[in-house]
Amino acid sequence: MNPLVLEDFDKAFSFGDTRSFNALQLAYLGDTLHDLYVRSYLLTSGMQVGAMHKMATRMVSAGAQTAMLEAIRGELDEEEQDIVKKGRNAQAKHAPPKHASAADYGQATGLEALWGMLYVKQRQERMLYLMGRALEKTEELWGKHN
Repeated sequence: MNPLVLEDFDKAFSFGDTRSFNALQLAYLGDTLHDLYVRSYLLTSGMQVGAMHKMATRMVSAGAQTAMLEAIRGELDEEEQDIVKKGRNAQAKHAPPKHASAADYGQATGLEALWGMLYVKQRQERMLYLMGRALEKTEELWGKHN
């Protein structure tokens, strides 16, 4: 098997019919995508690694994701709103983390499902646009890092 080169990464996986994934499966992927975006953003900040880690922990929390979702909700199309709703209403087989309310955890799952859906549909440009807008619109919560 040949090694995967970055240019081919988005073609590496054939997701087939994306409707076969439920909201929690999409959120599972979206959680990592959100974390990667936040860490990439912080890497450009010039902060020390310890400070970046502390900030990333705040920025990927359920409360932070809820604020980010609210910041972009008006920009979502019907399909995007639908997956957010499905993610929010999905019943995980575990309790929310002790530092998150059930409402925030549901909203965060909705946001993560959105990222996952956009990724598997190969709509990365839209995903990155919305991630950027969410971060931009909630920047006062984190402070300017650039």
